[in-house]
Amino acid sequence: MDPELQSALAALLLAAGDDELILGHRNSEWCGQAPILEEDIAFANLALDEIAHAQAWYELHAGLVGKDPQTYPDRLVYFRAADDFRCLRLVELPRGDWAFSMLRQYFFDLYENIYLRELSASTYPPLAETAARLRKEEVYHLRHARAWIVRLGLGTDESHSRLQAALDALWPYAQQLFLPGPGESALSAAGIAPERSRVQQDWMEQAHALVQECELQMPAAGEPPASRREHISGFKVLIDELQSVARLDPEAVW
Repeated sequence: MDPELQSALAALLLAAGDDELILGHRNSEWCGQAPILEEDIAFANLALDEIAHAQAWYELHAGLVGKDPQTYPDRLVYFRAADDFRCLRLVELPRGDWAFSMLRQYFFDLYENIYLRELSASTYPPLAETAARLRKEEVYHLRHARAWIVRLGLGTDESHSRLQAALDALWPYAQQLFLPGPGESALSAAGIAPERSRVQQDWMEQAHALVQECELQMPAAGEPPASRREHISGFKVLIDELQSVARLDPEAVW
């Protein structure tokens, strides 16, 4: 592969892994805290799925940059500085209430289902194969999140107002999903990755339809963060906690 394309693809894969990892970490914070027992189990399993998907992207990244796919993902997760993570602010935000976490999950799952569908046609076979495999699980994630959004939006006055507050807070952050990373225009031209503007159009249509179905009001458009390098305040604390055990003995074999 052309070095320029390889560098751009490596950046895309790393960012995809970081998004999945941090979203899974945030979702795991609901373990033992979800509103009903069945959902406690379901959302914990969903968090594990996101972390497993992160590993899949990290392994693909490792193969691309000539690292060992068995050991390199752990090095990326547990021994990278917080500033070197490339995740979206959307997934970094504290979990909030149930409406906030579930709407964030819906926004991300909707994006993933569309983006993975496009990636499954990539001219880079390992990427196409991974995307097709992960999308089979993401379809169920999306159904689960959508069902909860409808339940909250058309439920009680309180659930509706909490969902509206979540929509107002999350909408600007969700728009960062469609900011292209470095070199992505070249990846799109080579058929390796889709143009995010095309993904955004499909996402907007489906998101707007659900907002109307739930009788919510669209918030005023806000400015998304300019890049994936701008982390939320407190992100380093999250990473320090995530890495704390591994860093006690970096050479330990688990």
